[in-house]
Amino acid sequence: MKKDFDRVLISKEQIAARVKELAATLDRDYAGKKPLFICILKGSVMFFADLLREMTIDCEMDFMSISSYGGASKSSGEVQLIKDLDHSISGKDVVIVEDIIDSGNTLSYLKRLLLSRDPASVKIITLLDKPERRTVNLSSDYVGFVIEDEFVVGYGLDYDQAYRTEKEIYVLSRSVYEK
Repeated sequence: MKKDFDRVLISKEQIAARVKELAATLDRDYAGKKPLFICILKGSVMFFADLLREMTIDCEMDFMSISSYGGASKSSGEVQLIKDLDHSISGKDVVIVEDIIDSGNTLSYLKRLLLSRDPASVKIITLLDKPERRTVNLSSDYVGFVIEDEFVVGYGLDYDQAYRTEKEIYVLSRSVYEK
């Protein structure tokens, strides 16, 4: 384990098992439909790809990029839309795929934005949920893991664009981000 990490929070085996369970649930919930899965770049890429590869139903995919962090370890609270969807979502069942819900501000903004575009439905799936950090009334429809209020990296999650390609989810040492 790298010196930048305090410990492994979630192993690659735990991640893989939970992703399979979530995919099976989505397959069941969306049977007979063709949902549109929206990957929130960049942090959700690993989860998004693994999740969709485990699913058996026909679906569509698109990508959005939004940010409220910049290079900081805490959300600024100001949401910036960096990349919008390529196609209309009107009449579609939409599933937002997120890496982590922290304060909920960014995802709350995104959900309101997507609902204004007349979809049939909008659901949220997140790999990680930190409910004690929530500052808005928002919950995920599907949750991989509920975690404590720790700064985590790996499996797509980053700190200042580093650590995304780690195969496990680690607790980042405070000495790295409290410089």
